[in-house]
Amino acid sequence: MSAQACDSSAPTVDPSVRFKRVLLKMSGEVLMGDREYGIDPATIDRIAQDVKQAVDLGVQVCVVVGAGNIFRGVSGAANGLERVTGDYIGMLGTVMNALALQSAFEKAGVPTRVQSAIPMQAVCEPFIRRRALRHMEKGRVVIFAAGSGNPFFTTDTPAALRATEMGCDALFKGTKVDGVYSADPHKDPSATHYDTLSYMDVLTKDLKVMDATAISLARENHIPIVVFSVREAGNFAKVVRGEGKFTIVTD
Repeated sequence: MSAQACDSSAPTVDPSVRFKRVLLKMSGEVLMGDREYGIDPATIDRIAQDVKQAVDLGVQVCVVVGAGNIFRGVSGAANGLERVTGDYIGMLGTVMNALALQSAFEKAGVPTRVQSAIPMQAVCEPFIRRRALRHMEKGRVVIFAAGSGNPFFTTDTPAALRATEMGCDALFKGTKVDGVYSADPHKDPSATHYDTLSYMDVLTKDLKVMDATAISLARENHIPIVVFSVREAGNFAKVVRGEGKFTIVTD
């Protein structure tokens, strides 16, 4: 089915769904696959299929993606630039990733809109909250690009901000591991996996789930943060049903 054919209305929500409206936050590095930088087509297509599975369950999805995969490739040239200029380069990188994701999503049959905090009407919509909400109500995925449009913030903070503005049931942080551990499980096999954590646990233990501003914003607005492995095929749909292995950060 084409993206246009399935663009008319949102599907009925499957009764197994635990989180009905979610924001998926991914780092740009997720899109690299096994490459040193850039975008791996097989990885981005697999992510598109994972998102489609969730959308087919009736879940309303919006996305924020970082730009580490692109900025890593230009970091040498960026050395010596002032911080503000470097941050704007990173924001433009997120627009590139958002457009790549949009192409993969629509190829998978998922209607998608990109909204940028930095207006660039030739390639995407400007961020308009009410329009974004309407897109999601119609079953379209909305990808928020260019962060908040302001320097000095990582993409974690705009992710928490957009999740709040969209009234999301949860903020999903897609990582390379299946939750939050007491240490890096790739380096320390004895690291403990946490099933649940409080916002204060994350802040006081400095667990690096997201930056402190994002954690505080989610805490203030009572938005759970669900940390899961985005590299496992089909895992996103499982976790929105409350299944599989993940860590949830709540009050």
